Amino acid sequence: MARKQPERGFVFTKDMIEQADSIPAILRDFRSKSWQAYQEQSFPTIKDEAWRRTSLSGLDFSVLQLPNGKPSGDITELSGKVLTDDVIGKNTRAILSPAGVDIKLSAKSKKAGLIIESLVEASERYPDLVSKVLGKVISPSDGKFAAAAAAFAKHGLFIYVPKGVQLDESIFSISSAPWLKTAHFYQILVYLEEGSSLTYFHESLSPEGKSESSLAAENIEIIVGKNANLKFIELQSYGDQVWSFGHHKAIIEKDGYLDWAIGALGSSLTKHFISVDLIGKGAEGRVAGLFFADKNQHLTYNTLQRHLAPRTTSDLLFKGALTGKSRSVWRGMIYVAPGAQHIDGYQANRNLVLDQNARSDSIPGLEILNNDVRCTHGSTVGKIDQEQLFYLLSRGIPKKDAEQLIIQGFFDEVFSRYDVPEIKDQMWQFIQMKLQ
Repeated sequence: MARKQPERGFVFTKDMIEQADSIPAILRDFRSKSWQAYQEQSFPTIKDEAWRRTSLSGLDFSVLQLPNGKPSGDITELSGKVLTDDVIGKNTRAILSPAGVDIKLSAKSKKAGLIIESLVEASERYPDLVSKVLGKVISPSDGKFAAAAAAFAKHGLFIYVPKGVQLDESIFSISSAPWLKTAHFYQILVYLEEGSSLTYFHESLSPEGKSESSLAAENIEIIVGKNANLKFIELQSYGDQVWSFGHHKAIIEKDGYLDWAIGALGSSLTKHFISVDLIGKGAEGRVAGLFFADKNQHLTYNTLQRHLAPRTTSDLLFKGALTGKSRSVWRGMIYVAPGAQHIDGYQANRNLVLDQNARSDSIPGLEILNNDVRCTHGSTVGKIDQEQLFYLLSRGIPKKDAEQLIIQGFFDEVFSRYDVPEIKDQMWQFIQMKLQ
């Protein structure tokens, strides 16, 4: 008997959008426009091209409720946490939960001029800055879940680095999805002015061991200004009851540089859209993704590299390993606009299938609308190299340890993008647990 497809999706109404007088006008107007976009879009199904390989039939969206704002408990007790207290230390950090946004700003960051505030407070105090980012990078019309997050996200984070500020300490944030039968929505805005630099770590997490499902959706909007430099490390370690949806996009201006590392280890289902727009001459964007799926996990990433100006560079590498009955889908596209000559675009997806019941779909693509460009792409799906395995076994290494060494080596190219050794170690421990 075929599973019934969700017909109505969410049952949220406009009355559920917070419109209190205390909310800044810029946010009220944005949520109102987002609600209109939400209503105008159909709930995605496998008939839609972008969703063809990702069915939503396993979750009853109609039972999901919005958070009521009650305290969510001690965030440090949540399992599946990569950004441990030892990693964060005394650095600036922010925690987003249904109860609100909790921020601790270090003296060094404060002295440098870093602004990190809740989206509501930032919209009140810095409306001109917020208006340059909010809805300008990700439009609510980009998708049903993008519109839902824009309309119903009660809490969000705004990060701003002033012109010329070279922040020499990393900042950290965590967003949590702690409750069952709940749709958790968040927005994160990052804005680097000309000549500034920042290293930013963000983790999305939830408790393990819950039997009923919940949902988490985040819109992450990033602007990297002229000659600015952002290193962004994004980690997803949700429990196996969470369905994760995300629209994450960066705009890079003239001579700007983005180094973006993505790690996905958790969730029941993940469907994320990752986009980089290179809008200024000399802009460069590098994206490295890592995922490990087991059991019945379904992880899907749609990536887009848009070269909208000449002499721009993009480099994308996604690596994943799968076991159990899990499935991954990667669909990538490099787009080169008319007039965007002398560009260099690269994308690759490498997949390691560790179980005969696991499946990986890899779909690279190019859309080039002029000449004098260099664009390459490739994808592979394979098993553990038997010659490598034989070599390690012949050295007396037990088979299980030998396989783990090969898997660790497979991921090493992406692991090297995580500058904090403790994060690399913690992520590898997560993968080892999945391999047990």
